[in-house]
Amino acid sequence: MVAVAASRQIPRKPLLVGGIVLAWLVLWLVLRDVGTLPLDASQLTPLHRWINEVNDAVGASRNTNPVFLYFFNEIRLVIDEFVTLIQALIAQPSFGRPVPVIGWLGVVAIAGFVSLVVAGWRVALLALAGFTFLGLQGLWQESMDTLSLTLAAVAIALLFGVPLGIWAGLSDRVHRVLTPVLDFMQTMPTFVYLAPLTLFFLIGPASATIATLIYAAPPAIRITAHAIRSVPRDTVEASESLGATGKQTLVKVLLPSSRKTIVLGVNQTIMAALSMVTIAALIDAPGLGKTVVKALQTLDVGTAFNAGLAIVVLAIVLDRVTTAATERRSLPRWALFGGLGVTGVAVYLSHTYLWAAEFPSDEVEVGSSIRQGATAATEWVQDSLPVITGGVKDFVTWALINPLQALLAESPWFLVALVVVALSFLVGGVRSAVVSAVCLGLLIATGLWQDAMVTLASTLVATVIVMLVGIVVGTWMGRSTRADRVIRPILDAGQVMPAFVYLVPFLALFSASRFTAIVAAVVFAAPVATKIIADGVRSVPPASVEASTALGASTWQTIVKVQLPMARGALTLAANQGLIYVLSMVVVGGLVGAGALGYDVVAGFSQGQLYGKGLAAGAAIVVLGVMLDRLTQAAARRWTNQEVR
Repeated sequence: MVAVAASRQIPRKPLLVGGIVLAWLVLWLVLRDVGTLPLDASQLTPLHRWINEVNDAVGASRNTNPVFLYFFNEIRLVIDEFVTLIQALIAQPSFGRPVPVIGWLGVVAIAGFVSLVVAGWRVALLALAGFTFLGLQGLWQESMDTLSLTLAAVAIALLFGVPLGIWAGLSDRVHRVLTPVLDFMQTMPTFVYLAPLTLFFLIGPASATIATLIYAAPPAIRITAHAIRSVPRDTVEASESLGATGKQTLVKVLLPSSRKTIVLGVNQTIMAALSMVTIAALIDAPGLGKTVVKALQTLDVGTAFNAGLAIVVLAIVLDRVTTAATERRSLPRWALFGGLGVTGVAVYLSHTYLWAAEFPSDEVEVGSSIRQGATAATEWVQDSLPVITGGVKDFVTWALINPLQALLAESPWFLVALVVVALSFLVGGVRSAVVSAVCLGLLIATGLWQDAMVTLASTLVATVIVMLVGIVVGTWMGRSTRADRVIRPILDAGQVMPAFVYLVPFLALFSASRFTAIVAAVVFAAPVATKIIADGVRSVPPASVEASTALGASTWQTIVKVQLPMARGALTLAANQGLIYVLSMVVVGGLVGAGALGYDVVAGFSQGQLYGKGLAAGAAIVVLGVMLDRLTQAAARRWTNQEVR
């Protein structure tokens, strides 16, 4: 009996994991650089050449093939016309005019009036100030181009997403079918949507809008379905018992009860669309993203900072307006009609007079000062703090990135595959092992195994740092209401900013390198992981914490022995979300020297002969994301089940 009890106390899985890793290290020393499946930057596999041939064949038959003539080309034409119409209204010269239909004064007035109606006067003032600042930066047209594509994508995404969400909320079968599809779509990094769409829709605003609406639709569908399904069942039964039809119950009960949550879904859709629109500059989407991409490619930090700041301002305004719209508010009649009258006058003036149509950025302009200030600050940091910035970069690179990258990229492919499958089996059982084996096989099939391992190494290093930051800050927030009130708004603001924006300051600090992409990924992913951990720590029953304190445990012991173990479900969920966010950002880091799969995707856009390789790299990113997502989800389910037992 004693022997049996002792054997049960031995943590077998950690020992098995340690044994697997130790065996891996030993075999790596013996088999280093054997079977690593390397591929030079300009080298192509038969799969890449075949994709290039398909791309050429599609291009040659685009105007003769019925599928393109009557389907893809028509879709592209309709969406292109829709985007062009919005651009003609607020962004681009149109209808024989040297300026848009509605000039800057009218757009600012409309933004302020809409914000006043849906969000109140404080947010209206923010909108007025924010849109005016975009013009003062000298980026009015670029900002309006970005806003035009965002509005077009959001309108179409909501047109299809909200009805699908309602359907999924009403039907269990539809919900079961859509859930894995939405999971897959939200697992895919933003880069991955671009390359396949250019094959069917070419580059330009249409492809950018289609990619954006596809990326932005899942939040609208998922949150709308959740809102409908969250309405109390007794409320629905009461409506049905009074003789209401299904349509009446939906219109009179379900939708009004779900209004606040559905508006939150609109908010998330807008934020996702704005993030995607900026990245879609890689496929020739006009707007602020194109300015940022060009500046990053030339390492012009000042210009990138100015354009990135404009993206942040636009994101904050859109976020605050849609977030405040979740609350019902009534506007006095005099304010409503007065605001409408002022807006009408402003629109008329902007349509009629050049001074109200074209922003006078030459006379009043702060963009050049921002660019010069950012450039000067960059030069000062690079000249004055090379010991600190270089020291941090070198330490993380040599202590964390290089060893893990060497282990993954310089091990034989079959050894890495065996280790990953074994670890997957220990974490999630047979199903996880099978999923990992299939994903690893697909990685090999893409011909980009070594690049995938380099990307995986950067992703894992960044995720470890994200989890360390998340555990420290999240535990503090979970234990302290005051800390939560101070830190949470900062984290919320961090989640509003599109991924591109994070590259700019770290490019200034650390120049173009893998480390720059990793730091940007950490800052990008830390807010979501930290909030999940904070909520998990806060949800630990107070009785358990009080019992620990009563038994004489110190604060450290209570955290380590009680709160974190009881919140391990939240920890695994944070790791899951952190991995997905990090992978997305590490790939975007291909623009600032991250290399590997991110570079392959970017090169595929810019060099026609590498299109097939870029598309294969996108597929490899998806496979990598699916494997990591399924592994962490399996770990979360297993740990949650253990907590329940």
